[in-house]
Amino acid sequence: MAIMITDECINCGACEPECPNNAIYEGGAEWTYADGTSLKGLITTLDGEMVQADENFEPKDMDVYYIVPDKCTECVGFHDEPQCAAVCPVDCCVDDPEYRESEDELLAKKDFMHL
Repeated sequence: MAIMITDECINCGACEPECPNNAIYEGGAEWTYADGTSLKGLITTLDGEMVQADENFEPKDMDVYYIVPDKCTECVGFHDEPQCAAVCPVDCCVDDPEYRESEDELLAKKDFMHL
């Protein structure tokens, strides 16, 4: 599973620097696989898609901070709990019911992004 940021976000930005995968972006900002990871050049994602690691993708949200599910590992392999949820002053970093992953899948995602 990934973490998502709800519309209750107050745009304080406390969560963004806590993410070990750089999966959190400010609303309206484009994201890349390369940001905060060791991914470079042409990569094959865990879904089998081939993309350039530094290719810009459309923002997931235009108004509030958002989390890229393809980069979120819930801090597995780094911390005991998702750090974004731990620091959020309004508790708007919650489990995303649309992205369910096992701990093994989250660890594989971490290994994919951090060689």
